[in-house]
Amino acid sequence: WGKQQETWIQNEESVILFLVVWTVTEITRYSFYTFNLLNHLPYFIKWARYNFFIILYPVGVAGELLTIHAALPYVKKTGIFSLRLPNKYNVSFDYYYFLIIVMASYIPLFPQLYFHMLWQRRKVLHGEVIVEKDD
Repeated sequence: WGKQQETWIQNEESVILFLVVWTVTEITRYSFYTFNLLNHLPYFIKWARYNFFIILYPVGVAGELLTIHAALPYVKKTGIFSLRLPNKYNVSFDYYYFLIIVMASYIPLFPQLYFHMLWQRRKVLHGEVIVEKDD
């Protein structure tokens, strides 16, 4: 395993996938912030900020999850970033199970983030005001 496995994981296509998505996302986001601070926000930058995510978020999440999944056998075999008992801290931590929990957390968290961005998109691009009713 060792270096060969580390290199194998880094060469996964999923790594390229999420790196490209993150790059496009951050360029769009910081262009939006910069032009907004300069009080000269081109409509295309505003449009890109609130539309690119529709494809980029799911593709980025897929890249992240596929990369974590590819790393799981290496993490389990090597025990990397894990802390076993007994030790001077009297604490145990298993990075393998932590990664599984992180992957599972995408199930409830991703839809919340995605639908929040859809709500922001509707509000910003279409000027809709959503009023919550009290029961």
